[in-house]
Amino acid sequence: MTPKTVLVPLAQGCEELEAVTIIDLLTRAGMDVVSASLDAETTIYASRGVTLVAQTSLQEVMDRRFDLIVLPGGMPGADRLRDDETLRAMLQRQVEKDRWLGAICAGPKALVAAGLLDRRRATSFPGVIDEQPGKDMIYENSPVVCDGKIVTSQGPGTAMLFALTLIELVSGLHDRELVEAKLQIPDAWPTQ
Repeated sequence: MTPKTVLVPLAQGCEELEAVTIIDLLTRAGMDVVSASLDAETTIYASRGVTLVAQTSLQEVMDRRFDLIVLPGGMPGADRLRDDETLRAMLQRQVEKDRWLGAICAGPKALVAAGLLDRRRATSFPGVIDEQPGKDMIYENSPVVCDGKIVTSQGPGTAMLFALTLIELVSGLHDRELVEAKLQIPDAWPTQ
């Protein structure tokens, strides 16, 4: 079976924990994950000073078909995702073709700007999309929200659940369970 294809756009100032968690867990699930910078500079300086290296640029993959596009958050990275016209067109085409989209933390800003959260349920890092929500959007204070084929999540602390949810939705429960079994996730977080 052909692996599911995933694009993770990486903007300067992205949230590194979210980006790495998404890339790592989806790769563990056997997906073909491509990280792409917004321009020709593939060295990405993330929001906390970690250096990431994108595999390619958005221009190189803009005409490629992806089963899933996932946007990490972080500031000012999310604003750069929101303002990138090539990415906006790719996100809109993804919805038109009835393919999966995901965005976490401040990443949903790009979905709002593309008109993709209009009349949908969504979440984000608290306060990020309050000022400019989608038209008739319903904000939910939940770790992960799925509406149709658009999945949103709240932030670094929900990144693992977000990635596991994406695996389940795009590749199936079996693949999620295989990945999850090796992560040693506690039933409850220790109190001390």
